[in-house]
Amino acid sequence: MKFFDLLRMSISNLWKRKLRTVLTVLGVVIGVTSIVVMVALGNGLRQSMLDSYSDYASMTQIEISSGGYFYVSSDGSSGQQEEKQLDETFVEQLRAMEHVSDVYPRLNVSAIAKVGKYAGYLNIYGITKGEFETMNIPIAQGTLPDSDTELKFFYGNNVLMNFYVEKTHTYPFWDNNEAPDIDLMNDPIFTIFDTDAYYEAMYGNSSEGGAPVKQPKKYIIEACGLMAGELGDWSNNNNQYVLCDIDALKTELKRIFRKNPIPGQPTRKNGKPYNELFYSQIIVQVDDMENVTPLTNALRDMGYDAWSSAEWIQQQIDTMNTIQAVLGAIGAVAMLVAAISITNTMMMSIYERTKEIGVMKVLGCDIRNIQGLFLMEAGFIGFIGGVVGVGFSYAMSLAINGLVAGSEAGANMGITGAICRIPIWLSPLAIVFAIVIGMIAGFIPSLRAMRLSPLAAIRNE
Repeated sequence: MKFFDLLRMSISNLWKRKLRTVLTVLGVVIGVTSIVVMVALGNGLRQSMLDSYSDYASMTQIEISSGGYFYVSSDGSSGQQEEKQLDETFVEQLRAMEHVSDVYPRLNVSAIAKVGKYAGYLNIYGITKGEFETMNIPIAQGTLPDSDTELKFFYGNNVLMNFYVEKTHTYPFWDNNEAPDIDLMNDPIFTIFDTDAYYEAMYGNSSEGGAPVKQPKKYIIEACGLMAGELGDWSNNNNQYVLCDIDALKTELKRIFRKNPIPGQPTRKNGKPYNELFYSQIIVQVDDMENVTPLTNALRDMGYDAWSSAEWIQQQIDTMNTIQAVLGAIGAVAMLVAAISITNTMMMSIYERTKEIGVMKVLGCDIRNIQGLFLMEAGFIGFIGGVVGVGFSYAMSLAINGLVAGSEAGANMGITGAICRIPIWLSPLAIVFAIVIGMIAGFIPSLRAMRLSPLAAIRNE
């Protein structure tokens, strides 16, 4: 028999028993829909998690902070703990490492700002031009720092949170949810970099019998720009910082402190500063997320304090993959029930068509064609159920996404985008899976049809 002859006979036999066929197909529809929707829910939760994390931190970056330690020892002496510093030599070493696409050193200093009746704390980050280009910072006014010689400040939209009324030491934002009356772009803001001298002069921490500590010098640093966003908007992870060019910041600090120690910078054993400025943090851009964790571990083995968001995110991804597998297994239970229904349908069909099978064998029909006929009927049931089930899956996915998007629970869970996402590959795979399950379910009945005795089948009533 030709393939199309078997296909025509299969469709004809199924059409003769419409109700039984429809009920069997319905079981497959429920099974396929359950699997697709469950897998889509797991995929949606996973993608939603990744989308939300990518808004806050790059998944292909490693942060190296100062404060890492290593042990050195000489012959016959015990180990001594020494701090590893982030210098330009280490930056060049990082650039030469495998899988490192770029390196962004950062210099962090704290300062005190004064304007009118207000004073505030500034967390200043000196950043390279290369990193500025990758940050996609929204700008409300002005521009990003574009000079490596003249120090200019780019203020985050939440910097004003740290300003307080100097006399009462009350914070307008934290106490009254109000913005202080400060125009960061236009008001003359006095910046004090020597915070140690400022606090000593403020709180009288001079040595006993010594001369009072003088107030440190104030500097007016021009503002070059302001980050977009309302006060209290945390959509950008740099909005609480003051950003500037790292080379301009180095030049200004060396000019202000000359040969004196810079607050936050390490000093020699005799208290004198080093000739170079050490970085506070280094951002390492990795070429692929798969290489982030091995490179992070390698840096830790070298004695550096390295951290990457990809490590924590990978743990969450593994958890989500487990949830997705469990949801898929739940859907597979419904498909198992559908397979049993197909087996039952095919067995009943064989009992009803025993005489027909016997006639086919007496006429010389190949037993493989007889087996193929029943396997094709079972596979066709799986195909129809798979196609209809995928269609129902898309309809249910749209309904679930609509309900979650408009619900308070979705907002509280921090779900971004659709919670039920059907991958492109899942639909055809579900249909193929339904066909295969149908044929597997019909395999045992087809064997019974093959083994029927022709004479016994003809005599059967």
